[in-house]
Amino acid sequence: MSPDHPAPVVPDPRQHARLERAVAGLDGPLAVVDLDAFDANAADLVRRAGGTPIRVASKSVRVPSLLRRVLARPGYQGILALTLPEALHLVASGISDDVVVAYPSVDRTALSALCAGAARDHGARVAVMVDDVAQLDVLAACGAGAPGAATVPVVLELDASLPIAGGRMRIGVRRSPLHTPGQIAALAAEVVRRPGLELLGLMGYEAQIAGLGDVPPGRRARGVGLRALQRRSRAEIALRRAAAVDAVARVPGAPARDALLVNAGGTGSLESSAAEPAVTEVAAGSGLLASTLFDAYRAFSPVPALFVVVPVVRRPGPGVVTAQGGGWVASGPAGPDRLPTPWFPPGLRLDGREGAGEAQTPLLGVAADGLAVGDRVWLRPTKAGEPLERIDRVHLVAGDEVVEVAPTYRGQGFAFG
Repeated sequence: MSPDHPAPVVPDPRQHARLERAVAGLDGPLAVVDLDAFDANAADLVRRAGGTPIRVASKSVRVPSLLRRVLARPGYQGILALTLPEALHLVASGISDDVVVAYPSVDRTALSALCAGAARDHGARVAVMVDDVAQLDVLAACGAGAPGAATVPVVLELDASLPIAGGRMRIGVRRSPLHTPGQIAALAAEVVRRPGLELLGLMGYEAQIAGLGDVPPGRRARGVGLRALQRRSRAEIALRRAAAVDAVARVPGAPARDALLVNAGGTGSLESSAAEPAVTEVAAGSGLLASTLFDAYRAFSPVPALFVVVPVVRRPGPGVVTAQGGGWVASGPAGPDRLPTPWFPPGLRLDGREGAGEAQTPLLGVAADGLAVGDRVWLRPTKAGEPLERIDRVHLVAGDEVVEVAPTYRGQGFAFG
């Protein structure tokens, strides 16, 4: 294939056949994870990271059994959690003793528990993310620095978006207000100054590289422009991140440069993030399950591993069937690319007027006439995390048999996010 057109991700009838055999006696809707594909993706992520440890982004997995499975593999080290309550749950469950919370928290109950020793009592480290002095004030109000309180590890977030138009605009996501090395060093100095806090390192997520496929389907001109921006962004963030690490290390009382944790990247940017000398670890989660968001990259081709299986319950007319449920839509700007993709049988598409619905999902195409009431349609979600937040269990398949019915966080009675 040309650089502008990666090898298409097409349904593998052999994969479908063995998965269908595995769940033949089960009623849908249900979620299925192909462990053979999951393990292949896990190995490929390690290859792409080139020896840099991978911290697992749990928001894209949300199944404790799968988190344990991937953390048992060489090349993986610790968890990048979505929320502090989730991090404390992971520690208490023995899933990981090394958790960084990827987003700032103002959950006073969880912060108070952390300051009181909730992680320390399990021999674990849970680090919180900060990018503002106000977040440090909340920590102090929850007991950080009080007599007998546990020391709270802190990670600073560097804004990794790409400045353009002389810095008046940014390409990327709206995360941290700390863009310059000087800004992040100033907050580092405030962390070091405050009792009860330990400066652990910094994080920067270059979403404009890690989360945007560089060959968007049917949009060749956009792909050319996007790749140019991503090349520019990779060069810019590598220089600025290294300068930020140097600036933090020069703060009196801060860890030495080679002792700082420096987390970067995501599934879509493992190679470039890991190649930066300043980076000590990279993050990945979605690449394990290979949701459709990651079909549009030239550099790698993950194997689809997560499926939502929905039963056909109606046949409204020629060329159309209706499936039960299926409307698990991904977060982000609303649009067709947030909807699940009909995967098997081939030849189905969503109805543009109805999309994927909470109660029912019409499916159009030549394959519809070959489906009977009670048959099943296999869908792939755009992102992995959202459907796993909405269901209580996942059927894990190895070969052609279900080897475990694993609870999600929701199945354990939790809702993190």
